[in-house]
Amino acid sequence: MSKTSKKTGQKEVLIKVFNYIKKYRIYLYISLILSFVTVLFTLYIPKLTGQAVDYMFGPSKVDFGGVMFIITKIMIFVIITSIGQWIINLCNNKMTYNVVRDIRNDAFHKIQEMPLSYLDSHAYGEIESKIINDAAQFADGLLMGFTQFFTGIVTIIGTLLFMLTVNVYITIVVVAITPLSFVVAGFISKKTFTMFKEQSIIRGEQTGYINEMIEGQRVIKAFDQKEKVIEKFDVINEKLRDKSLKATFYSSITNPSTRFINSLVYTGVGVFGALSVVSGRMSVGQLTAFLSYSNQYTKPFNEISGVITELQNAIACAASIFSFIEEKSQTPDSEDAITRDHFDGEVKIEGVSFSYVEGQKLIEDFNLEVKPGQNVAIVGPTGCGKTTLINLLMRFYDISKGAILVDGTDIRDIKRGSLRNGYGMVLQETWLKSGTIRENITMGNPDISDEDMRKIAKVCHIDSFIQKLPKKYDTIISENGEEFSHGQRQLLCIARVMMGKPSMMILDEATSSIDTRTEMKIQEAFNAMMEGRTSFVVAHRLSTIRNADIILVMKSGNVVEMGNHKELMERKGFYYDLYMSQFVGKAI
Repeated sequence: MSKTSKKTGQKEVLIKVFNYIKKYRIYLYISLILSFVTVLFTLYIPKLTGQAVDYMFGPSKVDFGGVMFIITKIMIFVIITSIGQWIINLCNNKMTYNVVRDIRNDAFHKIQEMPLSYLDSHAYGEIESKIINDAAQFADGLLMGFTQFFTGIVTIIGTLLFMLTVNVYITIVVVAITPLSFVVAGFISKKTFTMFKEQSIIRGEQTGYINEMIEGQRVIKAFDQKEKVIEKFDVINEKLRDKSLKATFYSSITNPSTRFINSLVYTGVGVFGALSVVSGRMSVGQLTAFLSYSNQYTKPFNEISGVITELQNAIACAASIFSFIEEKSQTPDSEDAITRDHFDGEVKIEGVSFSYVEGQKLIEDFNLEVKPGQNVAIVGPTGCGKTTLINLLMRFYDISKGAILVDGTDIRDIKRGSLRNGYGMVLQETWLKSGTIRENITMGNPDISDEDMRKIAKVCHIDSFIQKLPKKYDTIISENGEEFSHGQRQLLCIARVMMGKPSMMILDEATSSIDTRTEMKIQEAFNAMMEGRTSFVVAHRLSTIRNADIILVMKSGNVVEMGNHKELMERKGFYYDLYMSQFVGKAI
């Protein structure tokens, strides 16, 4: 990356950060005003101290009245400064954590707007790292920046003004040495930004890998992959170590470098000040004040150099979050998209083509007409496009060519929420949120009565094991219902769909984790629920779709056969071979 692009990148990120700060600028204004006041009072104290020194003319020649008056003023200023610092910290904390909260909210809302293609192609742990870890790092750097950066700048300007009132020539000496600090800080900040940005990327990769390995622990243990998993983690960890060490090295040399320059400033003030006292151009009290000012003048350079390092890390983390927030959202609904409360269930697929990766064909020139209330089964070998077809019907992905119509309307002219509410969908993968069982199963119809809920729960064979739980339907379950078996979780998901009473149904291997006996009962419940509703059923167990009105037999993204069970068996084609492979030796 060129120097110009780095600067531009940092500048763009800072502009975005300040756009978030605008909403809370009242806290920023209060912080800035109080920073100015507290610094002013803090810088006035050395001048008072110098005056107190000058009131001490020698042994038994001390103006105690004048000294006590100055001490009283110093105490008042210290109290005011302390209260001001406390309010500054409150404002900075309030502003920082409100800004980070808003950024996290925007990032989380972005997930809801993301096309599934993005979520399918990025590790979940990497996304989690951006929203949680990077946001936390950004908050730490931003807070330090607000707390020390503004105060440091005001202190530098203030001390220069006070020093000018004491001695112009020595002030010029101090100012002459100052640019060295900026040169050092500028060089280091350029290096650290790049290092911290790379560190943030690798940290996201590491979080994603950890997340993936935790979810796959059973498989890892079953296949004895522990050594390989640890070996790959060590590689990622080593990369993170290298980048972190480099970032830490460059950031750690900031403070010693600026301290060396500050020592030069202090030495210069001491030498020139002593000569001025000897020559009578300055009093001892003024030299005392000037030495104090030189310390206060150089101290912010140490703090700001540390702040710059933290800010570089914060900006790198902010850049990572903003890059996620600014990812392309799914294509928005058209302005004239309609909302439908109910669908009759007529579905037409006309000349549809689609592929996940450009250039790799999957579904080509696909046509289908489904009348309201028909049961359509989709079968075929793994990877033939069965689930892809479901994704297109639900508009999780947009088609590349052709059109899909529901009740005569192109689904691109129907609002996504309305279209998806028209379908009841049960997937092979189960998902339950942390909360009560009632909240999970009534998600699609929260106003359902307890009586209807219990009735459907009994049909779905979940009421029996729910009644054994401590709080029955109000029992709180963990994320994804880990306390239940996979079959029970699938039954809960089936019940959730049935309680939504949708216009159309999609079942994607919905009973794959249920024993044969329960599957037969669930199938009866599905048949009752699907009566009068258009339904699409993806199935590997061909015994479950023998009564389907239309069976689509897919292979390599194309429909190679279409018809009912009897017609397809008589043709003795691809479907016949699939069926016989499952029921070899059995009567058809």
